[in-house]
Amino acid sequence: MTHKILITKFNYNLPHAEFRELLLSVAGEFAKVPGCEWKIWLIDEEKQEGGAVYLFKDEEALSTFKQSPLVQSVLSHPALSNFDLRETDIVKEPSVITHAPVSEMMMA
Repeated sequence: MTHKILITKFNYNLPHAEFRELLLSVAGEFAKVPGCEWKIWLIDEEKQEGGAVYLFKDEEALSTFKQSPLVQSVLSHPALSNFDLRETDIVKEPSVITHAPVSEMMMA
């Protein structure tokens, strides 16, 4: 089993406080995504950019997530635009040395 990382970036056109409220309102749904071990939420208020870094247990979980209604609702949200989604593998051993938030199961 090979874990996968998904890195996302996008622009938002909401007031910062409203954008943060939006994130809180959907966080619970993202917490339920099958095969997603964690998600780190990102924001650059100056540039009005949001994004995330996800760790998925495998390619199948990532693929299923990308095709989910949850992702489609984000991609079609009228206040969000300029999406960049990038998938990548993890270099496990140095990531563990540098205290990356990866599970012990990745080293198996």
